[in-house]
Amino acid sequence: MSPILSALYIAPLIHIFEHRAQALSLNTFILSFVDNGLLISQRKMYNKTLSELYSSYRVVTDLMVTFGLVMEHDKSEIFHFSRAHNDSNPKLNLSAIGAPTLKPKTYWRYLGFYFDRHLSFKEHVWYYSTKALSTVKVMEMLGNSTRGLLPLQKCLLYCSCIVPIATYGFRLWFFAGAPTKA
Repeated sequence: MSPILSALYIAPLIHIFEHRAQALSLNTFILSFVDNGLLISQRKMYNKTLSELYSSYRVVTDLMVTFGLVMEHDKSEIFHFSRAHNDSNPKLNLSAIGAPTLKPKTYWRYLGFYFDRHLSFKEHVWYYSTKALSTVKVMEMLGNSTRGLLPLQKCLLYCSCIVPIATYGFRLWFFAGAPTKA
């Protein structure tokens, strides 16, 4: 479905969800990007967020069925952000509504960004730096100093293939608050 049609179709669902969540006193918000939905619950204790997410997931599933849409439970994920170093990172059991138990992931990918539980962006920077380094290693196979690509061609290849990959990860890391020397 195109992004415009998707937005037109899902906007009423989000609007109805917000009213039902308010009626049920749920402190849960929904974000949507084309066909990716995101339920957010912010509390200090996991037991409260888990119960709110369960209720919200149930409301969204019922609304999707009412709208004639299918909720793909196998693509559902759960992720907990936490400041604590050694917390339990609990699962969310959705078996009562016909969905699997969701086990929290260590890293979460959303819209091309990699998040860890502490929002440090270390995973994002690691992913893109590894991608850039592996691309450099592959470029070595294209030639050596005696035959193959000319140094000017290697420079052009580096500028067009490596720099965009590396700066995507590092730019985000730098502007998100890279550690600085005092």
